[in-house]
Amino acid sequence: MTYPVLSTYPLLSAVFLAIAAAALVAGLVRAPDRARLVARWWVPAVVTGVLLVALTAVFDNLMIAAGLMTYAASAISGAHLGLVPVEDLAYPIAGLLLLPGLWLLLRPRPAEPTRTRESTADARTHDRTTR
Repeated sequence: MTYPVLSTYPLLSAVFLAIAAAALVAGLVRAPDRARLVARWWVPAVVTGVLLVALTAVFDNLMIAAGLMTYAASAISGAHLGLVPVEDLAYPIAGLLLLPGLWLLLRPRPAEPTRTRESTADARTHDRTTR
């Protein structure tokens, strides 16, 4: 069976990766402390990504070998890591990008600095002296 181009695993993987990357970029753009976050997150993110890809490769190989799932040859790119089509590795990477992006987008924004009682009194004094 042949599949239309829009239903192939590589394209579907690319769409998931693009959405996840867009969420992360949007979250970082919105974050006022993005430099600190990137400096703090990049090592854990790389380690997590390597572990997720490795675990996905191992367990997908086992599931494919056991016959739990199959892929139509016409719907995959043809590149494999063992029995696993490489497109399958995009989903853990997308999750790794999407979750921090959503966290950044959904976390509360820092509150605007409020005026203290002293600064309000200073402002009133300043207003009286400039009249």
